[in-house]
Amino acid sequence: MAYVHVAHDCILGNNVIMANMATLGGHVEIGEWASLGGGVLVHQFCRIGAHAFIGGGFRVVQDVPPFILAAGEPLCFGGTNRIGLKRRGFSMEDRQIIKNTYKIFFNSKLNRNEALQKIESEVKPSNYKDQIFDFISSSERGII
Repeated sequence: MAYVHVAHDCILGNNVIMANMATLGGHVEIGEWASLGGGVLVHQFCRIGAHAFIGGGFRVVQDVPPFILAAGEPLCFGGTNRIGLKRRGFSMEDRQIIKNTYKIFFNSKLNRNEALQKIESEVKPSNYKDQIFDFISSSERGII
């Protein structure tokens, strides 16, 4: 859309939506079907996962995992992207696995490694669980 800026060495997946004045610093990676609201500023070297939705006017200074809504200052987890996932044909079971995975990660009060261990042992095997696990475990900037 109007006045969008994509800096050098960025990688954008298919079907990414960037509303007016969304701005990416260098080396940003955005997964497929992610949406950035108007005026979103993304710091260099941040990653935004597939199917993530970031509310307008916020700034991204850490990695945003896939399948979530993010908003606020500082940017934080606002739940799963239920509507976007449903529109894209994710089954109820898959959406529940995604929800359960993030419930452990964001609500358990465990540190990152402990939460990942708990996710590995307690959440039903799924490609989506694996995507979340891999994204979080490979984060270098930290997770919102």
